[in-house]
This record gives sequence, structure tokens and C-alpha cells, in this order.
Amino acid sequence: MAWSNMFSYFSFPNFYRIFQGRVRSAEMGTHTIKSHGTKVARDHMLDWLILLLLVLIEVILYVIHPFYRFVGRDMMTDLKYPVKENTVPAWSVPMYTVFLPIAVFLLFYTRRKDVYDLHHSILGLLFSVLITAVITDAIKNAVGRPRPDFFWRCFPDGNELYNRWGNAVCHGRESDIREGHKSFPSGHTSWSFAGLGFLSIYLSGKIKAFDQKGHVAKLCIVFFPLLMASLVGISRVDDYGHHWQDVFAGGLLGLVVATFCYAQLFPPPYNDEGWGPYEYFRAMEESRSNTNSGESVNELDVQPMSLAVVSQQVRKHGNEFAALEDLESGRR
Repeated sequence: MAWSNMFSYFSFPNFYRIFQGRVRSAEMGTHTIKSHGTKVARDHMLDWLILLLLVLIEVILYVIHPFYRFVGRDMMTDLKYPVKENTVPAWSVPMYTVFLPIAVFLLFYTRRKDVYDLHHSILGLLFSVLITAVITDAIKNAVGRPRPDFFWRCFPDGNELYNRWGNAVCHGRESDIREGHKSFPSGHTSWSFAGLGFLSIYLSGKIKAFDQKGHVAKLCIVFFPLLMASLVGISRVDDYGHHWQDVFAGGLLGLVVATFCYAQLFPPPYNDEGWGPYEYFRAMEESRSNTNSGESVNELDVQPMSLAVVSQQVRKHGNEFAALEDLESGRR
């Protein structure tokens, strides 16, 4: 009977079920776009709809007119800086704040094949940039602070004109005047720190910059995106497009929003699990639970099979077992 049980345990159907369980355990850490992408996108459908809403709000904020703040003759002393071309063009801002970080996220995906990390990093980045953009433009329109080059936007020919209250009566192009009242805070700077700041925090988690091993070289990688964002902010002052207070406020705003958006999806970079998103670890726990329950079911399946083999053997050799019992009891 012992040999019969052994053969039944290692029979092909039971061995196949055990092998399936091992395969599931081996592939438990792989979550690709093909295998889990649809599920992840479906679970976060509401988040993507909110992103579309943020895009719509941002378009509206960009189109509407800002508050035209009073600008008197005495105030023009600090607003007579020349109008210059932007060192960092406006069209390039999405390139290095959105597409550059996404390229880095894709690079990590090619190494780890983790759709949770790819999806959440892109989602967090877009939330960081769009929330920052909405807050920035809302404040711009509400404050209406004139730029350092406002004088030449308002009076392109140099002929000043003021009304009876002493407020400037501009005769420049309407688009230049409207943009001239959008100094605080700096949009270039806030976008830069929102996108590159998010990338900096993301990299610090991926390379385990705070693993307490003293590898200062890792910090160079972490600080490089922040240096890029800082140089963009400095260029805004050098181009006389913003006051230094505008740049400082924009950088602080972008970095704070980036930190909040990252913390919504990822553990802190100094955490032992700071290299992956929260949802990845939840998926791993669910996979382990499902695998353990599957192995328990496989073990239970063996018992009925063994009992069935025993009952068949008993029915087949019933007389032999009866003879053995009689012999042991002394009846033969």
C-alpha cells in the first residue's frame, strides 16, 4: 500500500498541478504591460479622467485674462529691463519635464518589466506637472504682477502715458501686455521642478541613494535633475522675464507638488521598499497568497486520490486482507 500511495502521488496529473504551482511562484514578480497593463489601466481609469480634467482647466486658465494690477510711474523704475528672447523656449519645457523623465521610466521598465512601476511613475509625473501648472496659472491670473520688462511691453515706442489716477495706459500689443502681467510665480521654474523634481525623487528610490552605505556618488545622480531645474530658474531672471521672488516661489511650488504626488504612489526613497510602488508590493502579496492557497489545494487533492487507490486495492484484494486478518487473530 505504501508503494501504491507513492506512485499515486507522483502520477502525471498530480505532478502537473505541482509544476503549475511552481511556475506561478517563479513568475510571481513579473508584471508586464501585456499581462497586467489592462488591469492596471482599468483600476486607475478615474485618475486618468481627472488628468484630462486638469488639462481642460489649464487651457482655460491660459486663455483667460489675468488681473491688470495698478502700475504707476514710480513703479516703472524697476520694470524697465529690456525684452529678450527666452534662453529656454516655452516649447522645450514639456520636452525635459515630461518626455525626458518618461524616457528614464521606460529604461527602468526594460530592465525590470514592472508595469506597476512604469504606470505609476508616468501617472505621478503627469499629476505633478499638471497640478503645478494649474496652481501656477491660477496664481498668475489672480496676482497679475508685472514682469521686469513690463515697461517696454506697455510702451514699445518709449512714450509713456498715464491716466488721471496715475495708472499706465498701455498701447503695446494686447498679447504682450497680457503676458506682462503674469510674472508671479515663474511657470518655467515651477514646471521644471515639478517634472525634474519628481524624476530626482524617483531616481533616489531606484538607486537606493539613502541606503546608509555612504556612497555620495549616488547623490550626484539625484541632484543632477535639480541642478537642471535650478539653471532654468536662473535663466528666467537673466532673461528679465521674472523677478527672483517669482523664481523662488515657482521652484518651491513645483518641488512640493512633486513630493506629494510621488508619496501618493511610492514609499519614501529612504525606505527599504522605496525602489518600487506600493501597488507592486500589494500585487506580490496577493500572488504569494494565491500561490500558497493553490499549493494547499494541491495537497488536499492528493488525499482523495490516495484514498481512492486504497479502496480499489481493498476491493481487488479483499480476500487476501481477510485471510491476513484471520491469520493474525489466530483463527487459521
